[in-house]
Amino acid sequence: QVQLVESGGGLVQPGGSLRVSCAASGFTFNRWWMSWVRQAPSKGLEWVSGISSGGEYTFYQDSVKGRFTISRDNAKNVLYLEMNSLKYEDTALYYCTTVDGAGWPSENWGQGTQVIVSA
Repeated sequence: QVQLVESGGGLVQPGGSLRVSCAASGFTFNRWWMSWVRQAPSKGLEWVSGISSGGEYTFYQDSVKGRFTISRDNAKNVLYLEMNSLKYEDTALYYCTTVDGAGWPSENWGQGTQVIVSA
């Protein structure tokens, strides 16, 4: 059974930093590309970042490029998203997902971890 569990969310001030994590189990983690998707309050889903199975390639939404860093530890089956210079508009529920062969977030999602950027 595939399971993705996000953690590390919380309250942070504008300009601050936070790292969220996603613990994966039930599948061969190091064979799958992964992504982070977020949903801000009263808004739709927004793709944030992606990473190749071995971590060689990373991709970012323009709004977070230069501020966020996606990474993974395949030995621990954990996906990370380091968030720096946080803005109010980064407030959202952050989900990790697997990525299918066409590059889209696939059917495997976690339940999300909440990030709130507030002064």
